[in-house]
Amino acid sequence: MPGEIAHRSSYGAQLLTVSGHALTQLVRAPSHSRRAEAARRLARHSLWLSVAGAALIIALMVAFDMSEIQMMPARGTPGLWPIKILTNFGKDEYVLTTLAAALVVVALVAAARHGTSRALLLGFGTRLQFIFFSVLFSVLVGEVLKYVIGRGRPFVGGKANAFNFIPFSGTEAHASLPSGHAVTAFALAFAVSALWPRLRVFMFTYAVVILLTRLVLLAHHPSDVVAGALVGIVGTMAVRYWFAARRLGFAIGSDGVIVALPGPVFGRLKRVARGASAP
Repeated sequence: MPGEIAHRSSYGAQLLTVSGHALTQLVRAPSHSRRAEAARRLARHSLWLSVAGAALIIALMVAFDMSEIQMMPARGTPGLWPIKILTNFGKDEYVLTTLAAALVVVALVAAARHGTSRALLLGFGTRLQFIFFSVLFSVLVGEVLKYVIGRGRPFVGGKANAFNFIPFSGTEAHASLPSGHAVTAFALAFAVSALWPRLRVFMFTYAVVILLTRLVLLAHHPSDVVAGALVGIVGTMAVRYWFAARRLGFAIGSDGVIVALPGPVFGRLKRVARGASAP
């Protein structure tokens, strides 16, 4: 995002410039000199996580999935209504819509500001872009996997069957693996934690709670939610590399480790937002 745009031009022109630059910065050629080291580290960690995750998923299918779903309350149990409300906080449509709305607000306010206040807002906007695209990319990968794998949800077919697969079916009944809510929750948790490590405990607690709601509601098997968590984390790692290679919000160390750059302080952002609406 641009740090300074001549504030004498019209608000509409500034808004277009801010928005256009916010998009073009994401597709510009990578420029970080250590991106090769980061790419190798990403490939190594992604492979390790995928192998370990696949082994765990298979073990759960064989030894735990059927027994776990048989312990859960029946679908439609009246006392489950709080769980049904809670699980919506991991719904991809809601999370992505909220993040997109936040990006729009940042762009609208930033276009009315200039100097340091604009730079602060645009820096925060870049971080919001990272979170949004981390969730979006992970969700899209998850949807492709759901379609290809075609695993039946718990008790589809009338009985507990951990190996009820109809690949490429494209039906909601056979879209169990990976769990979309788990993908969304863990992508969001990992992305926020990558930017603001102090929020790590809170964010991963949120993700685990969403994961558990999917099991209680018999929407997924345990292996489904583990697969969703894996997709969300690996997908976010890939998006983090994309941003770091373009020097957006992250830096790359000599060993390929990606770390978040110091970001805007929320207190200063509040003052900027209040200043934008002041007469």
